[in-house]
Amino acid sequence: MLSPQGVSPTRLLPLSAPDTGPAPTDLPLVVLTNPIHAEAMALLAPHARVVSAGDTAPETLRALAAEAAGLIVRAQLPDDILDHAPRLRGIVRHGVGLDFVPLAAATARGIPVANLPGSNTGAVAEYVFAALFHLRRRLGPLDRTLREAGWLSAKSQASDLGEIGGTTIGILGLGGIGRRVAAIARHGFGMRVLGHSRSARDPDGLIEAVDRETLFARSDAVVVACPLTPETRGLVDADLIGRMRPDAVLINVARGPIVRDDALAAALRAGTLGGAALDVFGVQPLPPDHPYFGCPNLLLTPHVAGTSANSLRVMGLGAAEEMIRILRGEPPRNLVNPAALAVR
Repeated sequence: MLSPQGVSPTRLLPLSAPDTGPAPTDLPLVVLTNPIHAEAMALLAPHARVVSAGDTAPETLRALAAEAAGLIVRAQLPDDILDHAPRLRGIVRHGVGLDFVPLAAATARGIPVANLPGSNTGAVAEYVFAALFHLRRRLGPLDRTLREAGWLSAKSQASDLGEIGGTTIGILGLGGIGRRVAAIARHGFGMRVLGHSRSARDPDGLIEAVDRETLFARSDAVVVACPLTPETRGLVDADLIGRMRPDAVLINVARGPIVRDDALAAALRAGTLGGAALDVFGVQPLPPDHPYFGCPNLLLTPHVAGTSANSLRVMGLGAAEEMIRILRGEPPRNLVNPAALAVR
């Protein structure tokens, strides 16, 4: 097993694969949009020539795709990438979200696409509560005040701090991450859990299903954990944010375009929302002149909720193993577009 929180595909090769020098030129080319774990590189080495893109600019990825048999994806692919990849046999998402991949186009061309469900669920769920503690307990500001203004000044700030135990958390999107957050909230902190998703599944009885408007109106903290789709783009708008309590907080660990930047920034500046934590943005990297940098009570992180030493290893090894299956002509274990196999 790779990790109790990660994928656990059958090991194909020993992790300590020997260094055999440069890969033979007759091996298929696998292109990485970004570097992957060293152990994953070692696992791929006997099966492929592996090249990591120097940057993720569309023109760079298009050029590398021309000879590629496989793509391992950690960044947004250009919509037309498949027009430039005549030899492509498969795509593996180094993670879970599929919005980085032109899935419909891949299916139409008979190109299998795989992802790694569960590979970073634990890391993202932990981030949610780290962000919630940051917003509620404000340990960083307390530390700074203690160092700069002294003991009594810092101590006086604590009387206004909140707790999360016994409060209500609302989760928009009840996939693996949403359910993990719900379990931690309920069992770890005794929180009331409201949830909304396209599926009403709640096998553990942890979540009280409500409509979106109720979720935003009644929650002390709202966690956005749904996938980005045409239906969810811009979903968290001025109307939903306006329904939130003045001391409530919003945490987005899904995708940036789900939340309307203008609506959230306006609420934070007006003081009608208690705070927010954002790990994802409509434009990444976040431009230095973005309005979010001027907003109070806002935690900004650079799309790292699912990133940890453990999750990067799990995702890297899982991606390498799925790619090896594809190169061998086998279907990947976590195939997300089975219709592609009928086209081939």
